[in-house]
Amino acid sequence: MSGNNKKLGDFGEEQSCRYLEANGYRLICRNYRSKAGEIDIIAAKDDSLVFIEVKTRRTTSYGMPAEAVDYKKQERYIKTALYFINSCKDKYSSYRFDIIELLIYHDKMEINHIKDAFRSRGTRYYL
Repeated sequence: MSGNNKKLGDFGEEQSCRYLEANGYRLICRNYRSKAGEIDIIAAKDDSLVFIEVKTRRTTSYGMPAEAVDYKKQERYIKTALYFINSCKDKYSSYRFDIIELLIYHDKMEINHIKDAFRSRGTRYYL
């Protein structure tokens, strides 16, 4: 990843955190890592634990940012979430996987929060 992409991603995560806090979410963790992978943001709202993937782009030439979260990435995200849940002392009544898309055009930024963007499929993983 080039330095510019890293800066863009870091900017997107920072803006996403501000957006989430302004909308009543409590931030729990940023850039959580386990041997299964990484989760950009973990937050809580009401009694739900929310795992959030942030995708920031300057253009939609290759599709919308959320389209980059393919099935394989979703599977890694779910496995990583299970590591967090198993190590978490707090208990939540529900778990959710969201995607936040940020599109940055010149001096304008659009945020699209896709709630419940994907779910655990099949019987291999349980949340």
